[in-house]
Amino acid sequence: MTHADLDMKRLGEFGEKIGGILNGAAAALMISVGHKVALFDTMSDAGPASVEKISDLSGLNKRYVQEWLSAMTTAQIVEYDANRDLYALPKEHAAMLTRAAGPRNQSLYMQYIPLLAKVEDQIVYHFKHGGGVPYSEYTTFHAIMAEASAARFDSLLVSTVLPIVPGLTDQLLNGIKVADVGCGSGHAINVMGAAFPNSKFTGIDFSEEAINVAREESQRMGLKNVSFLVQDAAQLDIDEEFDFITTFDAVHDQAKPRDMVAGIFKSLRPNGYWLCADLCASSHLGENLDHPIGTFGYTVSCMHCMSVSLAYEGEGLGAMWGAQKARDIFQGAGFTVDEVARVDGDAGNNYYVCRKPVTA
Repeated sequence: MTHADLDMKRLGEFGEKIGGILNGAAAALMISVGHKVALFDTMSDAGPASVEKISDLSGLNKRYVQEWLSAMTTAQIVEYDANRDLYALPKEHAAMLTRAAGPRNQSLYMQYIPLLAKVEDQIVYHFKHGGGVPYSEYTTFHAIMAEASAARFDSLLVSTVLPIVPGLTDQLLNGIKVADVGCGSGHAINVMGAAFPNSKFTGIDFSEEAINVAREESQRMGLKNVSFLVQDAAQLDIDEEFDFITTFDAVHDQAKPRDMVAGIFKSLRPNGYWLCADLCASSHLGENLDHPIGTFGYTVSCMHCMSVSLAYEGEGLGAMWGAQKARDIFQGAGFTVDEVARVDGDAGNNYYVCRKPVTA
């Protein structure tokens, strides 16, 4: 191929795009670092400040802070006053990068980039040989997921998410039995337990490590109405015990998602609701071309969700399995999908309101 064969305008445009991708990937790593060492939080409160002041306020090494600030400045995330040698985080940027931003804190999600990079060589191997990378290799996954989820649960779960289900808040206040299947570190079930003391809550997850974290938090919160069970979600064998069940981003990476959904159906009492939160997407690639985080979603899917499922000889649905396939699986298990709702403050998820019909 020679230059004569190329559309030079198109080549130049693509070169700019590739450069943007490279810079964006590098910025994502630096945003993750800035979140972990709380530099965005420090700068949000400091106003325009020198490297020395930012280092002193954060308690961090000046040389590392200086290089991080340079990266954030060239990424147009931090503003730099060259005349006074001062750095500032605009309030509009702080509103999407600090812990005070709650569920809108996008720096939480940048942590997935270095997490996925740790398993890149294993993913390359499985491209050639099939199979997948097991949960155990994602050493910080539970901690990152728990932090990102906690921001959403603390802000939205009781006030905004649960009221999606008709009549649920009154039932919870009066007292019902609730399960969160695939509860991870258990923050959602603990938040619900604290808000509704008359109801009884059970968190279920196959990870003993995650359940131990959940139990410790429950004890710190002094909750008497919350318990936890170490159990594979695909092997639930509970008969009509719960009035209400939740899952939060837990179905698509299961090895046997259909068995999980069937178990949830069996565990739920007739006319009870299952509220399933999962990534907002279409099952058809052509309908995801303008998805605001489509590339991120498919990447996380390839390097985590799909791969984890395949590691256990699973179906490998992947994170971008989409609403159409979700409906098919849920209805195939016997559920009626009453609504697919969206929640302000949680742009990434669909909320499927699924009801177990009263059988004749």
